[in-house]
Amino acid sequence: MKIGSLPLNNITILAPLAGITNLPFRLLVKKTGCALVCSEMISSNGLVHKSKKTLQMLDSTIEEKPLSVQIFGADPSIMAEAAQIVESSGADLLDINFGCSVKKVIKTGAGVALMKEPGKAETLIKAVRKSVNIPLTIKIRTGWDKSGDQAFKIAKIAEACGVDAITVHPRTAVQGFRGKADRSIISTVKKIVSIPVIGNGDIVTPNDVIKMQKETGCDAIMIGRAAIGNPWIFSQALSLIGGDDISDINPLHHFELMIEYIKTSVKYFGEKRACYMMRSRLGWFAKGFPYSSKFRESISHISSEIEAIELIEIYKQRYLSSALNSF
Repeated sequence: MKIGSLPLNNITILAPLAGITNLPFRLLVKKTGCALVCSEMISSNGLVHKSKKTLQMLDSTIEEKPLSVQIFGADPSIMAEAAQIVESSGADLLDINFGCSVKKVIKTGAGVALMKEPGKAETLIKAVRKSVNIPLTIKIRTGWDKSGDQAFKIAKIAEACGVDAITVHPRTAVQGFRGKADRSIISTVKKIVSIPVIGNGDIVTPNDVIKMQKETGCDAIMIGRAAIGNPWIFSQALSLIGGDDISDINPLHHFELMIEYIKTSVKYFGEKRACYMMRSRLGWFAKGFPYSSKFRESISHISSEIEAIELIEIYKQRYLSSALNSF
């Protein structure tokens, strides 16, 4: 699998998730076999105006490479300048967001709003393509109605403008994340372009990866929300792709990962900010475990790395005790 000049080890890709796919989370996912990780959606205006917080979102390490960085915006010149900033930061691939359906993004003419204006979309893509040498991708939705006509038009424009791959999330702008993704849209895009097509949407289990590829013929699979709290979905999917059975994840790995997550987050964000973030995020990895609600409650006020690790260890011992008593 290659996207432009960038070779990938396999066909699994992490989706950009606002507020989630920061560097610490990407490092967790990378360790489970994901071929390509992606940043959060980053504002082109923030990059060009040198917002410290926005520029920090470009931070990366060699351990997570290759890295895709996704930017959004509606002004071709600003997007082109932002693209150059991304390339100079060391990113391996640049992605343009054509799919965000959040109102504050749409109001600026960015995200899925661009799918309504193919002429503007073409101008923007050309400006970005001309400004960078790294591989360029776009992430689109079905469009503003179920027909998929806008997706098909944008896909053809993208290919003609030198885009190296297209990710398709086959839900309409109005759907958001509701309802069912129409995978026939991915199939059609795959038929009308010759560049790689990446399927996205309704990937909940490792088996869904196999189903998506069989049903659509897509070249790679992008996994988003299913990786929250379960980054092992990548390694499990790869097992199925290789013809092997899925191995159960040892519950102790969940606790190990929680500790790694808090440590990496503290190192990257600083203790105060990391602990605030981890108050809600550590609980992701205890989903389905006994006493998980009490664990989530216990970590809801953590203020130090030591405190967080102690609570994780206490919960682990309670879990192990419960498991022993069940035999």
